[in-house]
Amino acid sequence: MDRMNKAIENMQKNGIDQMLVTTTSDIFYLTGEWIDPGERFLGLLLNSNGDKKLFINKLFPVKTKNIKSFIYEDKENPIEIFSSHINKNKRLGIDKNWSAKFLIELMEKINIKVFNSSKVIEGMRVIKDAEEINKMRLSSQINDKAMKEVQKLIPNMMTEKMVARAVSNILEKLGAEGNSFEPIIAYGENAGEPHHISDKTKIKHGDSVIIDMGGVKDFYCSDMTRTIFFGAPKDEYKKIYNIVLEANLKGIEAVKPGNKFSDVDNAARSVIEKAGYGEYFTHRTGHNIGIDVHEWPNVSSDNDMELKPGMIFSVEPGIYLNGKVGVRIEDLVLVTKNGCEVLNSFDKSFNII
Repeated sequence: MDRMNKAIENMQKNGIDQMLVTTTSDIFYLTGEWIDPGERFLGLLLNSNGDKKLFINKLFPVKTKNIKSFIYEDKENPIEIFSSHINKNKRLGIDKNWSAKFLIELMEKINIKVFNSSKVIEGMRVIKDAEEINKMRLSSQINDKAMKEVQKLIPNMMTEKMVARAVSNILEKLGAEGNSFEPIIAYGENAGEPHHISDKTKIKHGDSVIIDMGGVKDFYCSDMTRTIFFGAPKDEYKKIYNIVLEANLKGIEAVKPGNKFSDVDNAARSVIEKAGYGEYFTHRTGHNIGIDVHEWPNVSSDNDMELKPGMIFSVEPGIYLNGKVGVRIEDLVLVTKNGCEVLNSFDKSFNII
């Protein structure tokens, strides 16, 4: 409830009179209740005067206290109910993930100005408290252990898809609740696609193997990527690996309070650019992470937001030669008072299996 009151304080500071929160992870962050409504309407209406109202389908019983709940059945129109609680003379803040089908219906029903108010909650979630940090550490420790088990599967000549399917079972065996995202297992030329969808490809001698995986523990996500080789690779591929590793280390070295997200991106990217592979590093250097595997903001060249203690994000440079090879190395880092703590400890030195 302290977080909810903090959100209301932020609304007051930013002149926001009323705000609708609909994202499951945001509602969990504010209330401690995980509610996944599927296609049904779920909304937490916060008012700058301190009022808190939850609109929820009868199918999803909740135990929230100090929040007035408005429970509707499938035969009822939730937007009809919700709209009667809005001050139509004031702007309504709405989070960016609210389904257009609900937003359009609301705007057809009443004449009201709306705006994106997501950063009220995102601005709170970007700084993790001590409990969240410990959960992130534990989630990453489980992922480290799982990576060791997953790498053992590669010599068994399993397809990419077979290894990807095994990830969830391995994570759960080690104490996670499941995947934080669909694992990326990419062999050889498939590794040249940064977001390859694992398929029935079988491994070949000399292939690079990208393993990008993460789990969820106590609602908090992990995310890590390692690249290994199946048999001795071409000399250029080993060279590329060492360039990406240096970029990863330089990016991490730039993580400290007072620096900017753009500084981290530049530190990693400049290594790859100076080596002549700049055009093959095709994505941002990282993303924030917590309850969601991708949270606001990004670690990119155009983000000059200052790093502050409690932020947790990925540093994941890569080089991708389409149709040939791909290498990505990713760690999660926590900004501390004097620098950073790397949450992953799994070995990232050049490795042939």
